[in-house]
Amino acid sequence: MRIGMLTSGGDCQSLNATMRGVAKALYNMYDDLEIIGFEEGYKGLIYADYHIMKPSDFSGILTEGGTILGTSRQPFKLMRVPDENGLDKVEAMKHTYKKLKLECLVVLGGNGSQKTANLLREEGLNVVSLPKTIDNDLWGTDMTFGFQSAVNIATNAIDCIHTTAASHGRVFIVEVMGHKVGWLTLHAGIAGGADIILIPEIPYDIDVVVDAIKSRTKKGKRFSILAVAEGAISKEDAQLTKKELKEKKKTSPAYPSIAYEIGAQISEKTGQEIRVTVPGHMQRGGAPCPYDRVLSTRLGAAAAQLIKKKEYGYMVAVKNNDITKVPLEEVAGKLKTVDPNCSMIQDAKDMGISFGDN
Repeated sequence: MRIGMLTSGGDCQSLNATMRGVAKALYNMYDDLEIIGFEEGYKGLIYADYHIMKPSDFSGILTEGGTILGTSRQPFKLMRVPDENGLDKVEAMKHTYKKLKLECLVVLGGNGSQKTANLLREEGLNVVSLPKTIDNDLWGTDMTFGFQSAVNIATNAIDCIHTTAASHGRVFIVEVMGHKVGWLTLHAGIAGGADIILIPEIPYDIDVVVDAIKSRTKKGKRFSILAVAEGAISKEDAQLTKKELKEKKKTSPAYPSIAYEIGAQISEKTGQEIRVTVPGHMQRGGAPCPYDRVLSTRLGAAAAQLIKKKEYGYMVAVKNNDITKVPLEEVAGKLKTVDPNCSMIQDAKDMGISFGDN
């Protein structure tokens, strides 16, 4: 039995823990097993950069962040485009798979990685995938590994900002990762006690945001904390087409990110001192939290079971705290966004948290 394994896209805290779950379960199931680790994601599969892994490679990595295989971003939209030397990437991946006589390829990745995994399935390869992303935006699963660890870090950043914000009586903006979805900002914002939470799914009105800050000031609150997703967007910009938005940005003042733009607008309208904090890639780093270690172990063992049963073409998923499987063709290309009308948003609004919409 020979299995291929790769980690693709952005890194996160629980990649090693998940690979360990897959490997340990497979080693327990098969006496004659060989795991081939592809280096730097799909790049390793394309250019046949790999090494034969040993059981010892998977020892001691449960608590280790990052990925022992390395990773890279290989955009799905470029997978059918030949490289600079004219190499057909899809054919190259198929060739590597068949040359190594793999029974199955195990892919750990997010949205783009799942689309490529489904492409390889369509090309006739046996694929089992696992849901990795700190954004928790993969369709078909309630939870992705890496998300809870990132929530912990983003929440800690907001916790730390609380003390200095209270001491100086300032407005602080903490920019949380999430270009297209707001799960991470929503969870960290609530957990960290943010007063205002801005996410991509709920376009904000800057005047509503300013009113929320002024309301707190009138009530004797000396400071306000905003948790802002990096993909947060104003109501005005949300009504523009991509082309119109691109043209607008050419003539608008240049800001390092949305948090700085919002900060400048709040400062102009209130005269208050604004500070911006961007935890950035810290949210991807460090050791996985206990929740993710358990989740990764369960997902990895379930992937091994699918391989044993020869049930290929699935992503392992979580539904109502049970580990299940979802067909890759149903996952690929779909995004799980925050429903603006969901109970979690309503609960937060009932607590007085503003989302900048009303």
